[in-house]
Amino acid sequence: MPEKNEKTIGELVSELGGELRDLLRQELGLFAAEMKEKVVHAAKDAAAIVVGGVLLYTGLLVLTAAIVLGLATIMPAWGAALLVALGLLAMGAVLVLKGGKDVKEMDAKPTQTMGALKETVKWAKTLRFMSSTHRRTRFASRSGIRKAI
Repeated sequence: MPEKNEKTIGELVSELGGELRDLLRQELGLFAAEMKEKVVHAAKDAAAIVVGGVLLYTGLLVLTAAIVLGLATIMPAWGAALLVALGLLAMGAVLVLKGGKDVKEMDAKPTQTMGALKETVKWAKTLRFMSSTHRRTRFASRSGIRKAI
């Protein structure tokens, strides 16, 4: 019979269940935090893509204006418009390419959470094995068998 300050197997199992729930809650919190961080990073990359797209569009408008001015009057003013258009197109292309590359390279998997969950599963399997070994040993001792199965 256990002493008053020792816990019974039932109490330990109940306590373990509570701790397992707490652990799972913590891992879900880690998952949420990790995914939030990845979403924020993806949003920043998306913003770069949008800004690059706007610059490309603006460049197309200016390029169109330059072509129109050049063909309509054949004056040096179109040269300046053409340079501005090419500069905007180059900057826009750089931003779009960089943002797209960063999005492709981003690892969207919650690696910290996956590692923690693998450890929890390993721990739970060990605990289950220990629990089943304890039940077999207890059964063997109750039935008069001296050696644990």
